[in-house]
Amino acid sequence: MKKNKLAGNKPKASTQQYLDIAEIRDNLVILRDGTVRATLLVSSINFALKGEDEQNALIQAYIGFLNSLDFPLQIVIQSRYLNIDRYLEKLNNLEKEQTNELLRMQIADYKDFLQELLDLGKIMTKKFYVVVPFMGLKKAKKKFWERLTESFQPAVSVTMSRKRFVRFQEEVGKRVDFVSGSLGSMGMKALQLDTQSLIELYYNTYNPEIVDAQKLVDINKLRMEDH
Repeated sequence: MKKNKLAGNKPKASTQQYLDIAEIRDNLVILRDGTVRATLLVSSINFALKGEDEQNALIQAYIGFLNSLDFPLQIVIQSRYLNIDRYLEKLNNLEKEQTNELLRMQIADYKDFLQELLDLGKIMTKKFYVVVPFMGLKKAKKKFWERLTESFQPAVSVTMSRKRFVRFQEEVGKRVDFVSGSLGSMGMKALQLDTQSLIELYYNTYNPEIVDAQKLVDINKLRMEDH
């Protein structure tokens, strides 16, 4: 009886089922509601070091940029502890390979300096992202309660025709060009994340504890198995 009871237990649903992401391909994120997102990695500027006139000019340019938008944007700031283990390992190898004694001592001193700096406290690194959406006309006209109901449903398999995907890709591409150009006029560089970078971004976001121990494989090296 106990065996039958255990045999009847079904495996629990994967956490992935409840994520908004249905697919990542061709440098875009396809959500389970059939809309797409492009993500830009944006550089920062040191606003505090600017003169008063420069600060006012930047503020006015940013206000003008926001007022010119006819679609929503998501601005994300991600903070992470700085991990330089690989860099320290590289310095160790350089120290061992260095034949010049003076240079070897300088590398060792620099390595000790970095280690002391890390021991003093956790150093944070910040990355800035701008998420550019395209929802299509039908999605934009959906009623509030329809969108709210979708948000509480587990993720479902989303299929999108190639023709529709290409159209969405073109439309979101226009928005990406506009946003990149506007940010560029304020002295910030914007780079659209490719498929591999998007996968790594979401993997690192949802798995911050294991990201250093379990690295992702390059998607170009993955091979589909024959069934």
